[in-house]
Amino acid sequence: MYMASSPSLEDAVSELMDSPGGELLKSVRAYLRKRATALGGLFLFGLVVGFPIAKRIVTWLIEEQRLPDDVNVIVTSPVEFLMLQIQLSASFGLFLALLLLITETTLRGIRHPLVLERIRELKIRPPKPGFSFVLSMTSSLILASCGILYAWELLTPMLFEYLSNDAQEAGLATQWKLGAYVGFILNLCIASAIGFQAPVVTLLALRVGMVELRSLTAYRKHIWFSAFVMGAIFSPPDPLSLFLVSIPVILLFEGALIVHRIMPRKSAQVNH
Repeated sequence: MYMASSPSLEDAVSELMDSPGGELLKSVRAYLRKRATALGGLFLFGLVVGFPIAKRIVTWLIEEQRLPDDVNVIVTSPVEFLMLQIQLSASFGLFLALLLLITETTLRGIRHPLVLERIRELKIRPPKPGFSFVLSMTSSLILASCGILYAWELLTPMLFEYLSNDAQEAGLATQWKLGAYVGFILNLCIASAIGFQAPVVTLLALRVGMVELRSLTAYRKHIWFSAFVMGAIFSPPDPLSLFLVSIPVILLFEGALIVHRIMPRKSAQVNH
């Protein structure tokens, strides 16, 4: 029975690799082999350069004026501070490598014959390099910066104050582990930066034809619910915190829908 099933499995794998999707996978594998040295070198560069920067960031975050009252940040092992610096610098190196990988893969992918054929089948209109592309990238960076600023200036102080007061009211000593403290701040900033991309993602999906406006409108409740789920994960269990995390994402999403309703009318007028 086992011998009989082996050829069929091999045939299936062979058929898959000979398909258009398999040819695309072969192209990706060849690219990764060719660029492995560059990606590894960029990762090591980020690791080395990011190590002293990580130390300065951690030192800055644990300064007394940035901590709630009666809260101490502690280390629970001799190497915790060192390992945290390595983790942060490695994350920076990984980010640089992924940025190069995604950029090159995207630029090569949109020119690949199989990808172009699939795009034509799906009737998707990919954005072309130009003013619109630059505007999208600039908007994405600005929104990410706004998300980080929002998390740092409003969410982080509010959440830390809430959590420390809650623990102190229960008679507990507020001593936070260094890794957990820094990780909480970074995760909140990253989540806000990603959440603030809602208008860019929404507009791009609508403009290239990946989704229609009526579909997003029909699933509006589901999108709102997803925003509140994210807010519940990254905020304390009280209504105010939940709304402060979720409402900006929802407002940005709704704003993108309004912008999309306006933009096609202008395009139509120009074309005529």
